[in-house]
Amino acid sequence: MRIMARFMLSASDLAQFPAPSVPEIAFLGRSNVGKSSLINSLVGAKLARTSNTPGRTRSINFYEVRRAGQPHAEMIFTDLPGYGYAKISREISADWARFVDPYLHQRSTLALCLILVDANIAPQASDAQLIEFLAAKGRPHAIVATKCDRLSSNLLAQAMRALTQAYAGVPIVPFSAKTGAGKDELWRQIRASVTQFPAA
Repeated sequence: MRIMARFMLSASDLAQFPAPSVPEIAFLGRSNVGKSSLINSLVGAKLARTSNTPGRTRSINFYEVRRAGQPHAEMIFTDLPGYGYAKISREISADWARFVDPYLHQRSTLALCLILVDANIAPQASDAQLIEFLAAKGRPHAIVATKCDRLSSNLLAQAMRALTQAYAGVPIVPFSAKTGAGKDELWRQIRASVTQFPAA
């Protein structure tokens, strides 16, 4: 299925958010976990800008996504600022309080939160805090274990076991933007959340 996507806008303030319309899929994770690469892999185009400098995204970027041949957007992808990067964590924390928290709290069209974690590192406290927050708010969420191509099958199995233990009950999709592994499964989860969403 060919996907068409376009950049809508970048919002660093509540007032700049687009009017709620179609279901939204939020991409969250620590700085440099590969959010932009994941979005680009899903839509098959260089839509989101990737950077080697952690913490470069300081706003929520909104992307309209539709199937080829369809006149209207089916969903919106939202790329949220990364967290947990020590050098700028104080500034990022201020950003989160100003417009990211309100987005996660109040956005009526938020259908699914995808929390990206690096499969190559042990489960992190900041990710656990985010998952607890989303669960408390009743926000549907799933975990995407990125950069899986860097691990052998044995090490990947170990990493997935560790993540499953750390985040019991949360669906986890192993993913590689490089090889495309996990892409179809992730799209199935996304489409299911959009189909089940009341506004869909």
